[in-house]
Amino acid sequence: MADVPRILYCNCTYAQVVPQEVKEAVLRKLCESGVAFDAVADLCEMSARQDPNLQQLAASGSVKVAACFPRAVKWLFAAAKAPLPPDGAEILNMRVQTAEEIAAALFNPSLNPNVPIGKATAADAPVPVMTALRNRSKPLLESPRVLALCRSKINPPSESFSTKAMAHSQCQPPIGSTP
Repeated sequence: MADVPRILYCNCTYAQVVPQEVKEAVLRKLCESGVAFDAVADLCEMSARQDPNLQQLAASGSVKVAACFPRAVKWLFAAAKAPLPPDGAEILNMRVQTAEEIAAALFNPSLNPNVPIGKATAADAPVPVMTALRNRSKPLLESPRVLALCRSKINPPSESFSTKAMAHSQCQPPIGSTP
């Protein structure tokens, strides 16, 4: 009999980036199925603590992870010194997939490996959006949507407020400016 992949479900308790209704539906389907699975409060937190359970899980054979983006999950396991085997892990993204798609993949006995290929390095690490935007080589405020978003965070905008200052201050008025 083929090795049945273990299932890891992340509740994303702290970051709360996964839609609540998707998390609840996936967890409900797992509980109703009678299939054995591991549920963790937050994979990010476990990675930060370098929880030895992640090492055991990564070394235990094939695994299906219901969590976040595959690149992020790969990085979290690597940061915990528990790299996922590229041919032995399937990562299901509760941020973009429906609960039905995730449940179908979790209950499918076959494994569809999708761990991004390549070494997990610091360059692969997810970065906060504002850090990524600050480090762009092109001017940040070329996009009308970004400009509108930044302006909406300043209440009310000042006459002397420059878009260049806004681009380098995480959408906050420069120190000393009067709104």
